[in-house]
Amino acid sequence: MKKDIILSGVGGQGILTIATIIGDAAAVAGLYLKQAEVHGMSQRGGDVQSNLRLSTETIYSDLIKEGGADLIISMEPMEALRYLPYLHKDGTVITSSHPFRNIPDYPELEKIDEELASLPHSVSLPIEDMAAEINLPKSANVILLGMAAKYIEILSPEQLRESIKRIFAPKGEQMVESNLKAFDYGFNSVK
Repeated sequence: MKKDIILSGVGGQGILTIATIIGDAAAVAGLYLKQAEVHGMSQRGGDVQSNLRLSTETIYSDLIKEGGADLIISMEPMEALRYLPYLHKDGTVITSSHPFRNIPDYPELEKIDEELASLPHSVSLPIEDMAAEINLPKSANVILLGMAAKYIEILSPEQLRESIKRIFAPKGEQMVESNLKAFDYGFNSVK
């Protein structure tokens, strides 16, 4: 079994935290893991993209070829669309519906929403609003990970929850509980 995932967003949105949680869970599960360097500007406001490949078999390349991604997890809807050429025809897009307008000619949101809705498998939710609803505005990325958990498949939601505990443990029990709450909220928001 394998799962090829593209993570995308804008610097400062927490894409690297999502990659760290998934990577930790994969390592503990004994999976083979390859992660490409982050492409783009990882500083706040620049586009960020990473390839994350998980498998029960040896992986030889850390890059996902066009048409090869099983899953795109994106903190920003236009960034999700940017990587559609890499999505497998049966792949899934999980994205925030909130735009991060970091360029002057940002496309009309209605057109982005239409394109996302036209995909065979996509989930788009207002994760920033969801994070505010549960009083965890800095945990939108973990809500997004919860939304994607059912689609990762090679790792169970419980393995991801355990990884959240390990990753956030050095920051204290309150941080662990907040992020578990955010993950569960995202998980339960997707049918």
